[in-house]
Amino acid sequence: MDLELKDTPGQLIHVLTPVSALGGNVLSIVHHHDKKTFRNTVPVYVIFDIEEHKLEELQEGLEKNGVTVVRIGKMRLRERAHILLIGHIIHTDLRQTIDTIDSTGFAEVQDLSLSMPAIDGPSSAIVTIMATGNEELKTSIALLKEIAERKDLLVIVPIDEGGLSGGQNNAG
Repeated sequence: MDLELKDTPGQLIHVLTPVSALGGNVLSIVHHHDKKTFRNTVPVYVIFDIEEHKLEELQEGLEKNGVTVVRIGKMRLRERAHILLIGHIIHTDLRQTIDTIDSTGFAEVQDLSLSMPAIDGPSSAIVTIMATGNEELKTSIALLKEIAERKDLLVIVPIDEGGLSGGQNNAG
């Protein structure tokens, strides 16, 4: 949510209380105290996890507390991992690989950076996958590993990304 708060001490509690009361979990708050709006309020960007059917009630609670709700956005994909692929990526139908991940309904390839040093040589790509949750991210990476095995590509998954630590293999 993009919000606007009065520029007085203690205003952030007017945001946190309704989120907490509805069982929400605040994930991040960016408070732009140095930037004032034309209404002389402070812009605040809040990311939280809450059941979708409670959004209207949350908005009403915020406005009742004097918080101006500028925008409500839903962030479906919350977990991210960067995966390195090495091999003949282009020659193995990269589009089909991306489409397979995207077709899961719970994960998407959001970014791709490709390096092709020689036309007939192996290439490398950093693939960024976003998923709805940590388990879905693990499932999409397992799917990518299956695809890569069939296409004879090496997959390297950073274990410090996207909550994937805890005994996962680095390469495979």
